[in-house]
Amino acid sequence: MTAFSPATAQRARWDARLWGTVFVLSGNMVLDALEVSVVLVALPTIGADLGLSLLHVQWLMSGFAIGFAALLLTGPRINARWGRRRAYLAAMVVFALASVVGGLTDSASLLITTRVVKGACAALTAPTGLAIISTMFSEEAGRRRAVSVYSLFGAAGFTVGLLLSGVLLEAGWHWTFLFPAPVAVVLLLFGLRLLPKDTERSPVPRISTALLRNGPFLRASAGAATLNGTYHSLLVMITFDSHVRLGRPPWQTALALLPACVPLAVTVPFAGRFVARFGTARLIALGAFTPFAGVALYTWRPEDASYATGTLPALLLVGVGFVFSFAALNMQATSTLAAPDRPRAVPLYQTAVQLGAIVLLPSTALLLMRGDGDRPALLLVLAISGLGLSVALTALRGSGVTTPRKVPQ
Repeated sequence: MTAFSPATAQRARWDARLWGTVFVLSGNMVLDALEVSVVLVALPTIGADLGLSLLHVQWLMSGFAIGFAALLLTGPRINARWGRRRAYLAAMVVFALASVVGGLTDSASLLITTRVVKGACAALTAPTGLAIISTMFSEEAGRRRAVSVYSLFGAAGFTVGLLLSGVLLEAGWHWTFLFPAPVAVVLLLFGLRLLPKDTERSPVPRISTALLRNGPFLRASAGAATLNGTYHSLLVMITFDSHVRLGRPPWQTALALLPACVPLAVTVPFAGRFVARFGTARLIALGAFTPFAGVALYTWRPEDASYATGTLPALLLVGVGFVFSFAALNMQATSTLAAPDRPRAVPLYQTAVQLGAIVLLPSTALLLMRGDGDRPALLLVLAISGLGLSVALTALRGSGVTTPRKVPQ
């Protein structure tokens, strides 16, 4: 019989509390991710109901990205001043209130404003939640396991949002904005009970010029920006094509988009093993090539192509791009940085990710509104995807293939 000691008892109690906290923080990641996918499917319905053009209604997507990018760089300063726990809980309160306001309004400008606010809240809760997890676990194995759960929930959130979107739209598009409010309140109540109090204030990371000259970091940021911009722009175009040209109901559109996100949700737990076996350089190059190929196939698809022969291959190739390069890009961004520089690099990297959607979504919408079909917009997305591929191949040729290293899971 195993001896039972006070230390063992204390560890057992902490295990339950720590994992409860991980699930609360991970639940918030689900909420942030499905916020994007639910609204994506609802865009045509909202635009038709409020009389908004594609250029105007797309701000519900890019507005969220703008809010996210705007607060990422100032988030660490807020955490340093308020403390992580207080900043996290305050952001959850604002998120819930913005959800209620957005769900009850018929004003396009107010609706877009709430999306910017919610994006800013997500920019505070997502990295803060990860920072809380990193300080809660003293053992490396427990920390890795918690981060894996956190990442898995975030990746699965987009898929959950697509599945929910059809149900919510049946009840009315206002519910796509209202439903996160009670979820946020539940997470807030559990967070008040479970989140640890701050023991000390963290220093404010400052961006150095050396960081802005770091080649691997800049290439990873450019690759992530082009991948994210390509992904969101292609999904928006397919969503509107499905609704406007093909006349599909929202639930069919949601199901049609699943191949773009399910592969990542399924493979996130194995991402570290992929990098350990193949190295970051190969995976980033493959992750840049497959979306480029997918957009190219969709651009030159026959006009009478079915979903199986026209849309599905493009969605699968873009989804596979995330499988290859999502973790590899994150790892490559900080691979050559000293430990003190990493907290400074992460918010800047995440800002670059959002800039891809912020720049490309409105540009795509403008080209689609010209009435020349979707070919000009697709060519723009293809060019941006090609830029990401060029950066990845340049790094692969210039520095050689990164030696695979053991990444524990």
